[in-house]
Amino acid sequence: MLQISLQELRRVADSLATLRGQMVVGAVMRSDRRQLRVELGDGRMAVVSIDADADGRPRLEFDVVRRPAEQPQLEVRFESA
Repeated sequence: MLQISLQELRRVADSLATLRGQMVVGAVMRSDRRQLRVELGDGRMAVVSIDADADGRPRLEFDVVRRPAEQPQLEVRFESA
């Protein structure tokens, strides 16, 4: 059975609270059920995953990330002499 510390659950709950009221536009779970990605309407993505720590015990990870803004491509022209 997976045991998660109360401190980790509080950290996840606090992070989820910042997402309250956001529109969910998509969600994808990995086939091995170790990661859930939730895409939000404002461009952020919430990622919940379970990984093993250094001792092999399961660790709950939760991240909220924003997609990088698309950078305009620079056009460089070389003139030959």
